[in-house]
Amino acid sequence: MSVSWTLLSCQMLLLYTSRRDVHASQSHVEKVAVLKPVSLELQCTWGADNKPANLSGHWRKDGYEIENSHAPLQPDNEQYHLRRVFGIVGEEGLGNYSCVFGDQAQADFILAVPELSGLRDKPIVSYVGDSVVLECKAGESEAKPGAWNWYRANGTEKVPIDADQEPRRYRIRNAGGETKLTVRNLTEADSGSYFCGAVYNISTSLGPVELRVITFMEPLKPFLAIVAEVVVLVAAILLYERRRSRTGSDTGGEKQTAQQIEA
Repeated sequence: MSVSWTLLSCQMLLLYTSRRDVHASQSHVEKVAVLKPVSLELQCTWGADNKPANLSGHWRKDGYEIENSHAPLQPDNEQYHLRRVFGIVGEEGLGNYSCVFGDQAQADFILAVPELSGLRDKPIVSYVGDSVVLECKAGESEAKPGAWNWYRANGTEKVPIDADQEPRRYRIRNAGGETKLTVRNLTEADSGSYFCGAVYNISTSLGPVELRVITFMEPLKPFLAIVAEVVVLVAAILLYERRRSRTGSDTGGEKQTAQQIEA
């Protein structure tokens, strides 16, 4: 199966074609970056070795069949074609679109705002009282966002960060394709999840950044634990040796007394 898609804007025709050779038993995923409201024509072409009789195709969004999308298919040059135009006018239009050829083959189109790049897999670690800089970047090949926002996780909610709010511990600096959040005078309460948001006309692309704030004593905890174990072990050995010495002295005194009595 080969898959192609065409992107049309409201004002001008933008043609992007991506083709992949995929066997019917395989799944194929095409990622489509959407920056603003568009009319989007998705087209799938499947070349079947054995042409099934009475083949029909349909479309799904996020796993659910789209109403009135079923259509009978006839082979054209030994290939089946399935196409549909979708109006992506808001964030609710983004998601996973699938073209399905009966139960023979399927291809997926993931419509989403561009993903952010350079995000860390591990938490950023800093110390109480210090300052830390959290940063996010848009992909080099992607269009730059119109604006950036920062959020802090509060349970299941994302609370916007206001850099102008007193005592002004936050500072945000944006420069086109990247943003930086500085947090000053860190406390342990600043630990948690932060999110940078790249704002596009249709939706916001969020990127998580994890921050962990520790005291200067925390790196010493493993060492102190080892020292404590050594102290306990040495104390146990000394106590054992002392008891053994006492036992030896008592046994020696008893032997000497018995010898005196016998004499």
